[in-house]
Amino acid sequence: MHDASTHDASVHDKETVRSCPFDFAQQLEFDPQLKELLTEEPVSRIRMAYGEGEAWLVTRYEDVRTVTTDRRFSRSAVLGRDFPRMTPEPIVQAESINLMDPPASSRLRSLVAKSFTPRRVDQMREGTQRIVDRLLDAMEDEGAPADFVARLSSPLPLITICEALDIPEADRPWLRAHALTMMNVGAAGKEDAVRAKAELRGYFTELTADRRRSPGDDLISTLAAARDGAELLDDKELAVMAMVLLITGQDTTTYQLGNIAYTLLTRPELLKTVQAEPERLPRTIEELLRHIPFRKGVGIPRIATEDVELSGVAIKAGDVVHVSYLTANRDAGKFDRPDELDPDRPSIPHMTFGWGAHHCLGAPLATMELEVAFSTLLARFPALRLDAEPEDIRWNTTSIWRYPLALPVTW
Repeated sequence: MHDASTHDASVHDKETVRSCPFDFAQQLEFDPQLKELLTEEPVSRIRMAYGEGEAWLVTRYEDVRTVTTDRRFSRSAVLGRDFPRMTPEPIVQAESINLMDPPASSRLRSLVAKSFTPRRVDQMREGTQRIVDRLLDAMEDEGAPADFVARLSSPLPLITICEALDIPEADRPWLRAHALTMMNVGAAGKEDAVRAKAELRGYFTELTADRRRSPGDDLISTLAAARDGAELLDDKELAVMAMVLLITGQDTTTYQLGNIAYTLLTRPELLKTVQAEPERLPRTIEELLRHIPFRKGVGIPRIATEDVELSGVAIKAGDVVHVSYLTANRDAGKFDRPDELDPDRPSIPHMTFGWGAHHCLGAPLATMELEVAFSTLLARFPALRLDAEPEDIRWNTTSIWRYPLALPVTW
């Protein structure tokens, strides 16, 4: 294996650069290319489907932690660059908190974090419980078999975040469709993705301006009024933040509800354990979040602002650096038997919600939704099981996310 640290890292030997489409989509199997990079070349050069030039890919837990917390790696420096990525149009908004570095991001994060305090999430738990009960009532009334995706995993996060943001019911299907358009990886969808992003921006600019004028007790009004000393979110920040909350607040939780249900229903012993001992559910969900590769590849990169050495590899100032939270979660240097699903393993923080200055602010909300959904589901449907062979389940293959398109269940 060629050692990139033995020569000037700005002159890369062509044979050491790997083509990484990150398009592996076999159920919830782990991407073998990512596994190979983690074990054979933990800091490697990659080329991706879209964007100019090459990037570094960092795969080990400790190295990922360094890149996501060290100020020498900048998110804001990707602005204006056609950086290597998985989608034809960058998903991220130019003014988004996701493209800020501390201390600018710290100010915004502290304002947004006021909306996700334990007290606030606890208040939202009651509403989530009501939504779950209502959805499961309808599933029971309709009778078996039912599609878990259509009945619970698809509507629950969308209704939860829309109710939290107080978005009118009539607008919700339109918003969901636009969010999905932005996630597609096909080159043909670029113009649609650009248009969807612009239309969502317009929608949230109007909605947030309206909340500024006449606030309620919803999440947008809370954000509009949140102060950090004398600081408030400005109008543009507020609109972008509300939009980011809508997209991230429903998409990923929807996919993880389906993925976790599939995993539990294809592992009868694990299912039996959490049914018999419901108190073990929160810990089991944490392990499922670590174990399930719920997205493909990588997200938004960072730029090295000066020369840095990582695991003996020289990264030059100006180089694009991607990290893989997926491989960090499977790093044998951090997790014993990393490819096994073991709810009893010692508690080590997983990286499914990211790390450092860009750790997902909505993680407490997502975790709460998963706990409410599965504790209620397993209590109400003790005989729940798949109503299809696991190999017959259809999976999404066209976006950056991995999840079952439908999950037939019976009880």
